[in-house]
Amino acid sequence: MAERQYGMASADQIAGLSGLEVLQAMIENRVPAPAMAKTLGFRLVEVGTGTAVFEGEPGPHLLNPLASVHGGWALTLIDSAAGCAVHTLLPAGIGYTTVETKVNFTRAIRPDGGTVRAEGRVVSQGRQIATAEARLLSPDGKILAHGTSTLMILPPRG
Repeated sequence: MAERQYGMASADQIAGLSGLEVLQAMIENRVPAPAMAKTLGFRLVEVGTGTAVFEGEPGPHLLNPLASVHGGWALTLIDSAAGCAVHTLLPAGIGYTTVETKVNFTRAIRPDGGTVRAEGRVVSQGRQIATAEARLLSPDGKILAHGTSTLMILPPRG
């Protein structure tokens, strides 16, 4: 498989694609993944109708002063999984943005703890607002953090 590309998909690359199709193209490396995914060490690995799954590699570059992985990393994974779950339901040209994400941290994330998995799913979708939830799981399936996101559906740019 080709080396993962990072950056921004061009308008031509995603023209006419639904949110689900854009995310599937990202998984298949036909469009670039966001640069922040490279910086933070996580990737989109699975999408379905109303669902999105990311995997991430914790490491020493993510440590807080107490030697556990900073909670902001977990929050980012949860926000990404929840947001992309909503994105899978959007037609071509429609965007979204997070209004609020709330996260509960249940276990410390160790930098050497192995690949974690963030599983997101849509709870409710209206015309202007959607809600989604996500869980961050350890390699053995224990919940490391869980949260909810409220997202605003954006009209096409014009």
